[in-house]
Amino acid sequence: MEYRGFKDLNVYKLAYKLAIEIFEMTKNFPKGETYALSDQIRRLSRSVCANLAEGYRKRKYPKHFISKMLDCDGECSETLVWLDFAKDCNYITLEKYDALTLKCKEVGAMLGAMSNHAEKFMPRENKS
Repeated sequence: MEYRGFKDLNVYKLAYKLAIEIFEMTKNFPKGETYALSDQIRRLSRSVCANLAEGYRKRKYPKHFISKMLDCDGECSETLVWLDFAKDCNYITLEKYDALTLKCKEVGAMLGAMSNHAEKFMPRENKS
């Protein structure tokens, strides 16, 4: 199946929804966390989407595409760490933590599959 662009990718849609959900969640964090946990987790979750867009646009170059997907996966993993802090500081419920962690792991699995099977995402002119 040929994609029209990165916004058509299921992984992008899921990562974007996750970033929005994290943004909304952090609105309720203590003011003292504005420039620490809130800012960090927001930037990381958004970075997954931004790196995915950049990598997808450069998919003509398989090594660069794979590198960007690995960057995305790294940002996604860092997001998990900040979710741990949010839970352990009692800023989010265990139920919220579990739901967001599950979504984050799903995004990570999809990104891993993309980097492991980069050939499926190459433009037609690059496919053998």
